[in-house]
Amino acid sequence: QRHLVQSGGGSVQAGGSLRLSCSYSGSTHKTLGWYRQVPGKEREGVAAIADPSSTSYADSVKGRFTISRDDSKKSLYLQMDVLKPEDTAMYYCAADLPARWWELQPMAGYWGQGTQVTVSS
Repeated sequence: QRHLVQSGGGSVQAGGSLRLSCSYSGSTHKTLGWYRQVPGKEREGVAAIADPSSTSYADSVKGRFTISRDDSKKSLYLQMDVLKPEDTAMYYCAADLPARWWELQPMAGYWGQGTQVTVSS
């Protein structure tokens, strides 16, 4: 049984918005994050959040994306606004990030199944 289950994503035109969700079971995770990957490239960090609300963002998404969490629902969210074609990728949620979680290194104890985000120009 998959530990992290993602929903959301899809296709949108440039300038539009999408919201990704990720839910999990078991104990509350202290650190959670979102990562993305395009074919032929390495997975990269997008945003991360540590309990209760410290956040870190990749420079490419600062001011456009917002990461949030609801521990009562054991859920993680990524609100993506002003989307650009270069945001097109497979997005993954992750839990139990490395100690230096704010560096957004693509390492985690748990990964979601991935969800495709496609932004057309």
